Amino acid sequence: MAELRVDRSDPTPLHEQVAAEIRRAIAEGEASPGDRLPLAKDLAAVLGVNKNTVLRALHVLRDEGLLEFRRGHGITVAGTPDKSLLVAQVRQLVELARRQGYRRNDLIAMIEALPPS
Repeated sequence: MAELRVDRSDPTPLHEQVAAEIRRAIAEGEASPGDRLPLAKDLAAVLGVNKNTVLRALHVLRDEGLLEFRRGHGITVAGTPDKSLLVAQVRQLVELARRQGYRRNDLIAMIEALPPS
């Protein structure tokens, strides 16, 4: 990944800036599915932030489906930003359904009942 940077004068939390920089790198092809990311401590040193800030960003990206954590294999790129957007939307839908009193199985049944598009 070429040039990652954060802007300390930006009100956006640092971990969100780090996540955005990695998303950009993946979107621009600097990191492709299957590529290993540098260690969190190395990314932190390059960015001038705490290792925990980088780890928090990496967990956000894992939850979005962009990264995969595997013991002994490190952190690899698992998807593309399109997949990330879809996963984020699904999470929002699940959260909305939960707030409305529906369980995950209820939501799955609703989706399965939809006519094919």
